[in-house]
Formats: sequence, C-alpha cells, structure tokens
Amino acid sequence: MIKTFLILISIQTFLFASQQVILVVSADFNTSGASMECYEDDKKVFETFHVNIGKNGLGWGLGELILTKKSGEPFKKEGDKKAPAGVFKLTNIFGYKEKRNFHMPYLFASKNLICVDDVVSEYYNQIIQMPDNKPKSFEYMKRGDNQYELGIVVAHNKSGIKQKGSCIFMHVEKFDNAPTVGCTSMKLEELKQITSWLDETKNPILIQIPKSSSKEILTLFPQLRASKLLN
Repeated sequence: MIKTFLILISIQTFLFASQQVILVVSADFNTSGASMECYEDDKKVFETFHVNIGKNGLGWGLGELILTKKSGEPFKKEGDKKAPAGVFKLTNIFGYKEKRNFHMPYLFASKNLICVDDVVSEYYNQIIQMPDNKPKSFEYMKRGDNQYELGIVVAHNKSGIKQKGSCIFMHVEKFDNAPTVGCTSMKLEELKQITSWLDETKNPILIQIPKSSSKEILTLFPQLRASKLLN
C-alpha cells in the first residue's frame, strides 16, 4: 500500500511539473501521419501541425508513465520502423550550428558526434563522441542532408534496454509527408518555432499516442481538455 501510494505521488508530481506539452496524436497504430499541438499549462500555442511518424506507425515505447496497453497492440522494437507511443521527456536540442541560443541544453552535431543503435554496444541508445572502440552500427548526427539541421532529443528507453529502440528524435522532414524510421518529423519552420519555445525549467514532455488512448491522457493531463485532438 505504501509503495503504491508513493508511485501515485511520484506520478502526480511529474504531471504537475510538466508545464510544456507537445501532443502528437495519430488515427491508430498503423498510420505514418499524425497531428501535433503544443501547450503551455492549459493554453495552446502555435497552430496545429501535421507531422510524420514511423513508416509502420506506432509501437508502445519506454517512457515516463505506464499507459494502458490493450491486447494485440505493438511494442516498440529496434529496427521496426515504428515511432514510440507514450509519454517522454524532452532533454536536448541539437543542430548543425556550433552555437545556438536556446532555453534547453544544446548539442552541436560535430562530425564525430554519433548516436549508437548497435544493440550489443555498451553505448546503445547514447549520443556520444566517436569512441576508440567504434560501434558496429550508429548514425552520424551531422548528416549529408538537412534532416538533423535542427532537432530535439526524445528520452525514449533511457536505460538502454537492448532491442527496445534507440536514437529517437524530433527532426526536419525528408520531404512532405515522408514517413520516418521511428522519429517524428516536420517542416523546418515549425521545428524552429518549437525549439525557440521549449524551456528546460518548464519540464517539457512529448505525449505521442494513438487516438484510442485519448481518454486516458485527458484523465492524466486535464490541462489538455481543450485539445481537439483528444476530443
């Protein structure tokens, strides 16, 4: 009983502390497109955006809260081309410019900065400078295109549990309506708006769900009651 009480208090403290929410809602687990709203406290900021998610839709990921999972719903796995569903902290902004002025910690995507998706590596699901023992599989954060020109790190699978998915970001779309291999993408101008708004002191989070989870999210986050995506 005491343990359950402490868990409830912990959840309530987390929810209360999250003053900035990015809400992404897709029609179901299989679609590769979704809609996004941004909230500060109970007020919507910006217009509603169209975003791209995984080529194969959504799969339940490892985030801050345990949401209800119905029988048959997919779980996020490495290489499944699904974006993670759940509630996740947003920890860093990254980009190609060496210095940027944000209200979030910033990672400069130098030529040696990588994110490791090698499931046998000790650095699995970490953004690091290239180590001496080069991982078998990784992606450079400084790409040959503009997709990582500006982005946000999504704290999915923070413990680095093997095969549960890695290197999840919000980043620039490849082209209009282009699905991703597991991230959430959008137009550069939209991403600029969001990154300029995010503030680490306001504990920003990403809520990314199928429409079927709307009722549960409204119960947990009543400040989103005005959302057209959840109603």
